[in-house]
Amino acid sequence: MRIGVPREIKVHEYRVGLTPQSVAELSGLGHEVWVQSQAGAAIGFSDEDYLAAGAHIAADGAAVFAAAELIVKVKEPLAEERARLRPEQTLFTYLHLAPDRPQTDELLASGAICIAYETVTDALGRLPLLAPMSEVAGRMSIQAGAHCLESAQGGRGVLLGGVPGVAPGKVVILGGGVVGSHALAMAVGLGAEVCVLDKSVDALRRLDGQFGNRISTLYSTRTAVAEQVQAADLVIGGVLIPGAAAPKLIGAELVSRMKRGAVLVDVAIDQGGCAETSRPTTHAEPTYVVDGVVHYCVANMPGAVARTSTLALNNATLPFVIALAGKGTRRALEEDPHLRNGLNVARGALTYASVAEAHGLTYRPADDVLTLL
Repeated sequence: MRIGVPREIKVHEYRVGLTPQSVAELSGLGHEVWVQSQAGAAIGFSDEDYLAAGAHIAADGAAVFAAAELIVKVKEPLAEERARLRPEQTLFTYLHLAPDRPQTDELLASGAICIAYETVTDALGRLPLLAPMSEVAGRMSIQAGAHCLESAQGGRGVLLGGVPGVAPGKVVILGGGVVGSHALAMAVGLGAEVCVLDKSVDALRRLDGQFGNRISTLYSTRTAVAEQVQAADLVIGGVLIPGAAAPKLIGAELVSRMKRGAVLVDVAIDQGGCAETSRPTTHAEPTYVVDGVVHYCVANMPGAVARTSTLALNNATLPFVIALAGKGTRRALEEDPHLRNGLNVARGALTYASVAEAHGLTYRPADDVLTLL
């Protein structure tokens, strides 16, 4: 199969869909891989590295899309990339369609087969292609939040770990999943006062067993969220409903009651954000202020540590790329129900129920659409 790897064009996005090591695996299996020139240069993967791995180098993104049957990316395709998609192509990348109607409409119109990393599952119902980036984003959220708390950044001027004789900062984490647990580990490591809220008692038990009396855990209710958010110096939004828009746990009125100079890092922003006041930002302009609260809502947080993120992501995605390339898209989807859960758009049909519900569009089960591929 001909596989294409374009250079990412989202602002300050330096990750790349396939590393030279991944290309070598695919080339060794007889596949033809086209990589856009300089696609991985920012993180130390040169065109020469890709050539040595067996890739062909394409001059620009248009050439990659023209050559490829399977497009492997990191971030959702922007408008100019969506315009290049053809019905005979398969796109494999993060999509996050629930909060993005224009992308949804244009992918439907393209006729292409679009498989979203974030809804591929495993045998335990986990999200193995989302997990590596959630781990990175969770850890980064504390790093970013601590920086935003500095006075020069508009924050309260609080050092999360405190110093002898001065209390540490208070971190409130909404969601005890992958993002939340990794944020928790970083916050505890800095010596912050940490409280995590979740609706899963099992998740709270797991975290309590891991961290003991170094943290507090609370069952998530409206009252508990309001009390904790108002008391926080730093709030981490790490809630997730797979494929669906994030629930709005923090209303605008609650934001207005937060401490002046407090920081909200909304890691759920890829799925629309968990605060009513959240809107996507970029690494170029990562923050804005609402009612004195600093909002950090960068929609591609792991892109800031692009080399680590790319390597971690490829560890998870490569087996699925090998399956798609080796078996063809239809057979790979038919034989693997977990990969099939990643199918969001196919031949003009919307095949993920939560996305259809978010936009009020017609849903068709993936199984019904496979015969059209």
